[in-house]
Amino acid sequence: MAEAKRLSQDEVRRRRALDGLKVLDTGGERAFDDIVETAALCFQTIGADITLIDGERQWFKARMGFEQAETSRDISFSTHGIRQKEPLVVLNAALDPRFAESPLVAGPPYARFYAGAPLVLPGGAVIGMFCVFDTAPRFRFTDEQVRALKFFAGLAVERLVARAQG
Repeated sequence: MAEAKRLSQDEVRRRRALDGLKVLDTGGERAFDDIVETAALCFQTIGADITLIDGERQWFKARMGFEQAETSRDISFSTHGIRQKEPLVVLNAALDPRFAESPLVAGPPYARFYAGAPLVLPGGAVIGMFCVFDTAPRFRFTDEQVRALKFFAGLAVERLVARAQG
């Protein structure tokens, strides 16, 4: 419990909520794969992810356009998103000082554009991000697109909660 004392209340709450879903390290499921595929088509991006953030990593419940099943939390765009609890839009990661040095930008998948909306459980815990990304930068991301991204995040949360309730 010494570690829990050093963690923020938000972090402890988030980890407990994520553990309660019993979803980490489970296999692929069509219900989640369909969401990311549809989002990538709608946003015309090479990829989309349902990203869950645990203590040390970001793990992908569903992913398209990215081969790895997880990455270190410290290099993830999504870690920034869960901290701000708001949609995160990065039009050109190569020009953004928060991400320019990231291995995800400097190397495969050579991410340039990222847009993510928080995955917020009914109790308020932010467990990850629903994101779309591309290797080409964008010059704008509209308010309507942010609303659509939030819709996809909400759909992912509904399916995660339904899955946990059996």
